[in-house]
Amino acid sequence: MAPDHVPALLTETLEWLAVTPGGFYVDGTVGLAGHAAEILRRSAPDGRLLGADRDSETLEEARAALAEFADRARLVHQDFRDLSQTLAGQAPNGILLDLGVSSVQLDRPERGFSFRADGPLDMRMDRTCGASAAQLVNRRSEPVLADLIHEFGEEPAARRIARAIVATRHRRPIASTLELAEVVRRAAGRGGRGRRRSIDPATRTFQALRIATNRELDGLGAAVTALAGCLAPRGRMAVIAFHSLEDREVKHAFRALGRCGFRELTRKPVRPGAEELRRNPRARSARLRAIEREPGQEGPR
Repeated sequence: MAPDHVPALLTETLEWLAVTPGGFYVDGTVGLAGHAAEILRRSAPDGRLLGADRDSETLEEARAALAEFADRARLVHQDFRDLSQTLAGQAPNGILLDLGVSSVQLDRPERGFSFRADGPLDMRMDRTCGASAAQLVNRRSEPVLADLIHEFGEEPAARRIARAIVATRHRRPIASTLELAEVVRRAAGRGGRGRRRSIDPATRTFQALRIATNRELDGLGAAVTALAGCLAPRGRMAVIAFHSLEDREVKHAFRALGRCGFRELTRKPVRPGAEELRRNPRARSARLRAIEREPGQEGPR
């Protein structure tokens, strides 16, 4: 695990998953393996973990971080949306999805996720496939850009920002993170409706483009439902979301599962405490929900 990586809601996640020795656990978004390593420690001596991530570069760092656990940890390059098929009859005692962007993705300018440093406008979690954010920004029409910035970023200045992006790309393609951030800042302004913004004006637009580039909301609820259906009786699933759109999908999926053989453990999302926020400000948006499969219930498949 990278020395500066601090997994969000680590203590709460382990408590809600109720990790025990000898269990079989799945981390569908293994990232830098912060949660996974602790799951393996708590499930010792013979607990097993299947870890998956769509980011092949991060996955290699997770492999190194989990080397001490030898064959107790198995890692696969896979989107968590496909994991229910991979499990194929295996019944995990716990499943974790941490839907946030990893520290590696945020802190390395070449990945193009952050407007804090200059880098290529990429934003793909899996750089082996799909269109980059630059392709999206330079090819989508103004109405489409405005709609996705408004929907995925909940940005009130979405139409003004989309107009500025299109005007800029008519002169030259937008290729870097800092270039896009400056276009957005000029269009959105530092204030909104007479009030000073508390966040950088580029934040919501970058979130929207990241979600659109990686299709983060596509099939999220269905994937949560399918994975929950793989759980063993009394097995638990914990999902950490980092913005309201993700959390809404998870909440609706859990509410539906609660009507067919599952018990919601967290009626309201669990949020980080003051001490965690002091140590890890990036956890400020984290919210955790958990659910348990009732014994003797088939549940969805």
